[in-house]
Amino acid sequence: MLPRLTQTASGGGCACKIPPGELRALLAGVDLPGSDALLVGADTGDDAAVVRLDGGRAVVSTVDFFTPVVDDPHDWGRIAATNAMSDVWAMGGEPLLAVNLVTWPRATLPMDLLAEALRGGARACAEVGVPLAGGHSIDGPEPVYGLAVTGLADPDWLLRNDSAVPGAALSLTKPLGLGILNNRHKTTGEVFPEAVDVMTSPNRDASRAALAAGLRAATDVTGFGLLGHLTAMMRASGTTAVLDVDAVPVLEAALRSLAEGYVPGGSRRNLDWVRPDLDAGDAGEDALLVLADAQTSGGLLLGGEVAGAPVIGEVVPRRADGALVVLRGRAPRAVAR
Repeated sequence: MLPRLTQTASGGGCACKIPPGELRALLAGVDLPGSDALLVGADTGDDAAVVRLDGGRAVVSTVDFFTPVVDDPHDWGRIAATNAMSDVWAMGGEPLLAVNLVTWPRATLPMDLLAEALRGGARACAEVGVPLAGGHSIDGPEPVYGLAVTGLADPDWLLRNDSAVPGAALSLTKPLGLGILNNRHKTTGEVFPEAVDVMTSPNRDASRAALAAGLRAATDVTGFGLLGHLTAMMRASGTTAVLDVDAVPVLEAALRSLAEGYVPGGSRRNLDWVRPDLDAGDAGEDALLVLADAQTSGGLLLGGEVAGAPVIGEVVPRRADGALVVLRGRAPRAVAR
């Protein structure tokens, strides 16, 4: 009998990330070299690095990988590849090339499972027309899969997390709740097709729509949760977000699972990290956990409006008390997928 992939690793999906506060402290002690051509580096915690090639072209570079978020190796590969390419779309770029990144415990897991994960990643790339060429693999204690992705963008038409302006709406292109459902899947083995559907849906069309609408601010919502990524965007932009909790879409099954006690540790860490910058208003603890839920391959958080993406708040000038996110309302709304 084959092992359940989610049982072979301590974490799963983007919830595996090092907590953002620890990451900031770590990078503060590292002197990263830069250049005049570097348009987006590590200073704002954006989704990818961007370097100018010439007047009309910039290279977008990113890497993303994680341990199994689902037991099906093909779906894990699809999710991991879609998630990695999303960083390029989140910057307003178009992926040009991807390469595989693999860690595999050869002594304990069949190589057939890895082959199926690679097929899933190849499928995700093929569906959006991105070449997948080779990569790098090592033998390690836990299975890890993802991609390094290179893309192109117009340097004058980037989507950045430091470009939110007062008066802009805040829109979200995918529902929340993925971390909660992945946690339940890992614990019980129950499969949630709606979560897999969300995680394997590429953010390409949303990115293109944002650029066509003239938007300049965006980030994708992944392991640090909506509140974590929104806080980072507001900090980088020198603004404050007023978030309409009642307008935030969450998968119905996730709200039911939360009520039954399924919450990833990464989501709790996310909430602890943002509390000092948060005015929670009347929102209860369950609502806060949903808003901090560690997503895997989540949607784009946009500073502006695009068709089909619900408006969940607005950007306002930085509050005098320093709060980066102010909540209005009490409970996110349930949606089916």
